[in-house]
Amino acid sequence: MSGQGQGRSDLVEAFMLIQTDVGRAEVVAKQLAALPGVLTSEYVTGPYDVVVRIGADTLDKLTSDVVPAVQQVTGITRTLTCPIASRAQA
Repeated sequence: MSGQGQGRSDLVEAFMLIQTDVGRAEVVAKQLAALPGVLTSEYVTGPYDVVVRIGADTLDKLTSDVVPAVQQVTGITRTLTCPIASRAQA
């Protein structure tokens, strides 16, 4: 599931690892994909249920606008935000 697009070099980006209520991962992933600032949204298996890649023009906008919007989605029980420090080049 994809949101707005991905990989703009001028964005500050992060991965958010999300735990949801039992049975809610797919619904939550779909809701997150529609949010501004969500670049990709996937439901996964393992200790987390959903992984989203988020982005904003600045770190302040990422932490004050995008992260709280994600955390407000019904069914989310816990999040862990991992800012991207550097992109590896092949």
